[in-house]
Amino acid sequence: MNKETFKIINPSTLYDPTPNAYSHVAVVENFKKIIHIAGQGGENSKGELSPNFEEQAFQAIDNIKHALIAADAELSNIAVLRVLVVDHTVEKHEILIKVMQNLWKNHPFPACTLIPVPRLALEHMLIEVEATAYT
Repeated sequence: MNKETFKIINPSTLYDPTPNAYSHVAVVENFKKIIHIAGQGGENSKGELSPNFEEQAFQAIDNIKHALIAADAELSNIAVLRVLVVDHTVEKHEILIKVMQNLWKNHPFPACTLIPVPRLALEHMLIEVEATAYT
């Protein structure tokens, strides 16, 4: 992450969100470009969806990584994520936290909103992740 581009803040007056794999605030100041990535689902490059939530979650973030590479950016440039989860449960939340901790282990977590939904665009799609990155 380019520290001159944006700063992640977790105010001491709010609870510590890092165990849940996100941050409260992303302050963007000096940047060259804004990258908006449309919601990415858990489908692979052939359009196939695993029936497994964890596999879809990893694939959705992998799809985000491919989009970032195409825009000459990386995961650490993401300031904000919006995550939509079909039929959200505690178990799915724990899986999502594990995925985020694995991918952002060396960087602050982006600001993130998790939105439970009853259904997504494709049948059998269990997760969709939208991202905004700054470089």
